[in-house]
Amino acid sequence: MKPIAIFRHAPPEGPGYLAEFLDARALRWQLIRIDAGDPVPADASQFSGLAFMGGPMSVNDDLPWIAPVLALIRDAVARDIPLLGHCLGGQLITRALGGVVTKNAVKEIGWGEVSADDNAAARAWLGDIKSATAFHWHGETFSLPAAAVHLLSSRHCANQAYALGKHLALQCHVEMTEAMIREWCEIGAEEISANAGSAGVQSAAVIKSLMPQHLPQLQRIAENLYVHWVQGLVR
Repeated sequence: MKPIAIFRHAPPEGPGYLAEFLDARALRWQLIRIDAGDPVPADASQFSGLAFMGGPMSVNDDLPWIAPVLALIRDAVARDIPLLGHCLGGQLITRALGGVVTKNAVKEIGWGEVSADDNAAARAWLGDIKSATAFHWHGETFSLPAAAVHLLSSRHCANQAYALGKHLALQCHVEMTEAMIREWCEIGAEEISANAGSAGVQSAAVIKSLMPQHLPQLQRIAENLYVHWVQGLVR
């Protein structure tokens, strides 16, 4: 099978648990380091799936790699090659497919409950999960492209996930590992401090203290989503 392309947009925001999941199933993947200047592939046909990770930038920024990535996403959809987007990655999929990305009313940083919709797509992607605690680190939100099916919402952000056939876009972060959370808390200390009064922002101490309680459940959510996603890989 052709490899899965995983796009990294910032060094701390790598594939995390997604890589562990794929490795455990002997599914080949290739890391494309946008942050290190790796070129965006011209077409999606050399991959069985495309996964896009997070990043501190906005899809609305004037960055040279955004237009080629959007074109690649549209090419993948045309070829029926599955897309998976985490936070910024979900926003890239949205923008490429005609949706918009705007500022969210509340910045979300830390652990927060997400609720699943009662529809067939949500059950297919999430199994029996009705609500769970996900990890968040974002200040923007996406709309749903035409024909997309809503999957998840949270108190501070209505659109936390949607599916469009075999494609999945997430606003929340399900790919987190303990090491990633600790690193983000360290490098994001200034952002946390600047938004300390926000209802959606937790302190680094609280975030880390809740890891033993919430991280296993987060990885169960990721497992359900990833299991369904890999069923659509081009073989």
